[in-house]
Amino acid sequence: MGQSVNIEKFFAQLDEYFQKNELDKVEPYLLASLDEAKEKEDYAAYISIGNEMIGFYRSVSRHKKASDIAEDVLLLMEELQLGGSEHFATTLLNAATAYRAAGDVSQAYSYYCQATAIYERKLPEGDYRFAGLYNNMSILLEQMDENEKAVEMAQKALTIIRKLSESEAEQATTLTNLALLYFKLDRSEEASAALQEALGLFEGIGGNGETDAHYSAALAGVGEAYYRMGDYKKALASYEKALAEVKKHFGENQSYAVLCENCAAVCDCLKEEGKAQDYRKKAKEIYDREKQ
Repeated sequence: MGQSVNIEKFFAQLDEYFQKNELDKVEPYLLASLDEAKEKEDYAAYISIGNEMIGFYRSVSRHKKASDIAEDVLLLMEELQLGGSEHFATTLLNAATAYRAAGDVSQAYSYYCQATAIYERKLPEGDYRFAGLYNNMSILLEQMDENEKAVEMAQKALTIIRKLSESEAEQATTLTNLALLYFKLDRSEEASAALQEALGLFEGIGGNGETDAHYSAALAGVGEAYYRMGDYKKALASYEKALAEVKKHFGENQSYAVLCENCAAVCDCLKEEGKAQDYRKKAKEIYDREKQ
């Protein structure tokens, strides 16, 4: 076995690229680092880097690449007899989230259930990792139109997260997801209260104009809330702010295209036909690019 990969250096460099929004440098760096880990037969590093790649490809809507690396890492872990470990469950969770983003609901659900079974065996009750699992399952259950169950999962996640220190971003993200579920179930008062708390938390995070990567989800939630209330000007302002946040953190990905479509729908209500057309054109460009 060769020399091991300096994994701390790897994460420090990766964090720097994200902080500087140098997204064009991320994929080449991930691929080179994965090759280095393979060459040195540093399997622990290979698994860590592979997990980062799953998350990155998911965030930029490159679903085939995300699922390919996910299956590669899961197979390696099984070969190394790590199939029942916490680390395997965490990789299952990442893989499930990638499949969920790609719209493969059944594969995502299967992996979330496998991850849950391992976490329940291996982790103490209330462990912070359950919160991530419950939040992700909540989003999937919503996609499956199981909204009541989705609310239960989000509430379970929030109960755990509220007990953790420096968890404002996670609380805000969970509250945003919960608010959108409440809207779906016509529980408007609970939805408004959750959104206001989420925005307050997001706005208290960071300084020097820095914002959390998930702030865009809260802004999109507020946009939807205003849209439902018929305040189209405020809805458009929130959606456009969300667009800027997504572009800053992830580039013009699938989420950006969806927000463009939302902006177009609001522009229709405001009788701003030219602007609506521009937003639809932009969304189509992104979808067409992703098909290539």
